[in-house]
Amino acid sequence: MDAIITVDPAQRIVLFNRAAEVVFRCSRLDALGAPLERFIPMRFRAAHQSHIEQFARTGITSRRMGDNLVLWGLRAGGEEFPLEASISQTREAAGNFYTVILRDITLRKHSEDRLKQQQAELRELSARVLEAREEEKTLIARELHDELGQLLTALKMDLAWLRERLPPAESELGGKAAQMDALLDRTVTSVRRISAELRPLMLDDLGLHDAVTWLTDDFAARSGVSCQLTLAEESALEGLERNVANTVYRVLQESLTNIARHAQAAHAWVMLAGDAEGLRIEIEDDGRGIGKEDLVRPRSLGLKGMRERVLYLGGTLEIDRAPRGGTRVRARVPRPHAAQGGT
Repeated sequence: MDAIITVDPAQRIVLFNRAAEVVFRCSRLDALGAPLERFIPMRFRAAHQSHIEQFARTGITSRRMGDNLVLWGLRAGGEEFPLEASISQTREAAGNFYTVILRDITLRKHSEDRLKQQQAELRELSARVLEAREEEKTLIARELHDELGQLLTALKMDLAWLRERLPPAESELGGKAAQMDALLDRTVTSVRRISAELRPLMLDDLGLHDAVTWLTDDFAARSGVSCQLTLAEESALEGLERNVANTVYRVLQESLTNIARHAQAAHAWVMLAGDAEGLRIEIEDDGRGIGKEDLVRPRSLGLKGMRERVLYLGGTLEIDRAPRGGTRVRARVPRPHAAQGGT
């Protein structure tokens, strides 16, 4: 049962039902004739009076109070509690009478707060896992590029030395050595590709501008999809925090991977812009487009990973149908100082 309170034009209580006695822990006899502000926390009393006056001027019979906001009441013992309420007004000769129907939502608010806390903790944990993966990828990419790459290069040099010294008459050995040389070339190319997919070293060494350029060129060359890149001036992408650069790069990488695998597109467009507040990236294609069922599919880990990366940094990510008929991914990633300033 909901609590019901009616006040006269002077904002004094004229009706206080049994549920109101329970919610406010105050007897009906004690509440009747008392000012309504007795049950409103001090910091909200001025605003409440202003809202009542504004409601009276609208002429609306009834409406919900505090849309999208949590309202607070004050129990007789001084304890504050969250509530939801609706208000109605009745015009009488003596003035307007106002009736408030309210409900104590303490338990629900506690559950919502707990859920938000758990979601924040899960997002923090997810971010830490992503950071750990990023560090591990960087380490593996470095080892592949530096150690394995150097060993393969040394092996290729040794093979070249050996081929130069093979007797001309040993055509079979020469042919086998040539095959080995070609296999080494393919192995070196594969190592470089795997290393770059794990973590492009130019992202650390040269920055996001060059890494994005390389990634789009490599995507176009390997997929056959024409890719048009509109890139911010290099100065706009300088001095980026590592987690911001990582996030933007991974969003682009995942989006291009999805285009190559699923979109059946002929063209793709990438736009990256930056300013003092953060970065904005858009990736669009003219393929078959993504369906709503794809966005919520449990195995869509790549999309979920993108969203978690962006949300953790206080950014936004939108994935929808593109005007050209394909899929459009739009992300905005604020710089840390901008995200803090907006809170």
